[in-house]
Amino acid sequence: MMTFSLADFQALWLSAKVASVATLVTLPVGFGVAWLMVFGRLRFKPLFDGIINLPLVLPPVVVGYLLLLLFSRQGPLGPFLNNFGIQLIFNWKGAVLACSVIGLPLMVRSVRLGMEQIDPQLLHASRTLGASWFDTLYSVVLPLSVPALITGSTLCFARSLGEFGATVILAGNIPGVTQTIPMAIYDYTNTPGGETGALSLCLVSIGLSYLVLMLNEVFLRRYRRI
Repeated sequence: MMTFSLADFQALWLSAKVASVATLVTLPVGFGVAWLMVFGRLRFKPLFDGIINLPLVLPPVVVGYLLLLLFSRQGPLGPFLNNFGIQLIFNWKGAVLACSVIGLPLMVRSVRLGMEQIDPQLLHASRTLGASWFDTLYSVVLPLSVPALITGSTLCFARSLGEFGATVILAGNIPGVTQTIPMAIYDYTNTPGGETGALSLCLVSIGLSYLVLMLNEVFLRRYRRI
């Protein structure tokens, strides 16, 4: 029988909150980066592509530590953010940042694959009819990239739900403040008699991930019928 404490419900809510905000933050950034990679004339495109995809191959702990160095009070960006009252370290916003950085390559790769399948003749026809690059982006590229955006958002959300290494380094593991589902499970596994709590959260995590995948299929099918 699954049992949940108040801290468990807080971890569930925080995980959903962090994953949702991280996906919303990553969505426009991923779309812009993918557009640059496919349609932009970048001089050092392989180098740029390698930097974007680096979080995919680096251990999440390394990514979290690098973010900690950048946004700590002694880091280059920490004092600048403090001037605006923005606190990322040991805060749920830091968890959002960590999940966004980890999920960005998945978003970019999905959207990029979708953009690469767009018929170039459609873009040429749009420009021939006098459309500006922004009109072409809004009326041609964006509508045809919707399935890729849905897939990228699903992958980013699911990856954010399971993120542990980068989040624990940057945001910490504070119950009710920064503790997400993976961290709560980790605490249970290190607590005598915590097997029931860990299993309960594992089952919830599996259910949430499966629900996200099913919603992805539903949205894609409905879009294809339009």
